[in-house]
Amino acid sequence: MTEVPEDFLRLDAWLWHARVAKTKGACARLIEAGGFRLNRQTVSKAHARVRVGDVLTFALGERVRVWRVLDLGERRGPASEAQALYEEIAQEG
Repeated sequence: MTEVPEDFLRLDAWLWHARVAKTKGACARLIEAGGFRLNRQTVSKAHARVRVGDVLTFALGERVRVWRVLDLGERRGPASEAQALYEEIAQEG
């Protein structure tokens, strides 16, 4: 039987792949603390499904980040690999 790749990844795992925090647990705590939106919908569960094309909005440090998901990633790689998972969307203002 061939394995079919999933078309989504848990939000905590994707954030960990994107190197937002050092551990998946830390990513889960960030999500559960609030302040994350996935396609304009508030998300507070680490198991929320992230798909290619989704838009994440969240505060990181003193900045609000708006990222479009370009790839799900297969592992937590170096920063250059992590940055290829998303594109920063410029905020109009």
